[in-house]
Amino acid sequence: MGGMTKREPETADELLNAVGPAFGKLRRSSLLEVEDPISQKDLSRTLVLNIVLEAEQDDEAREVTVGGVGEYLGTDPSVASRMVSDCISAGYLIRAASQQDGRRTVLHLSPEGRELMTRFRRHQRSAFEQITADWTEGERLEFARLMLRYVDAQNALRAR
Repeated sequence: MGGMTKREPETADELLNAVGPAFGKLRRSSLLEVEDPISQKDLSRTLVLNIVLEAEQDDEAREVTVGGVGEYLGTDPSVASRMVSDCISAGYLIRAASQQDGRRTVLHLSPEGRELMTRFRRHQRSAFEQITADWTEGERLEFARLMLRYVDAQNALRAR
């Protein structure tokens, strides 16, 4: 929208009302612009891989099932199953028997899945640095701190 100028929200109400639409405009596509891009298909796969990675890194090292992926993403179980199967076919996820209940099947990242997530994290950082290139260091760090605080608060709501 090159030549269009947008009026900045002036009041607290206008600013707060603008937050929701701003979140809606956030795009993962900025990651495609970064050096050594990740394919669009692998970007989609990182949604599933991230759930498994975060569960493994959690203090309680939670086990993740296909149902858990669907629940976390808020998708139909069949959609979650297709997404997980795609990640397994691509070599990024491995199915294994649960250590807590041998009748259940849980998901683990394969070495290739870990490598993709390491590369994805580098891309996320690079995209953030490019997007905020004209911000001060203080602005970048404050935004990062507040974004992490926001996500923690959102996760706390989900846990209730």
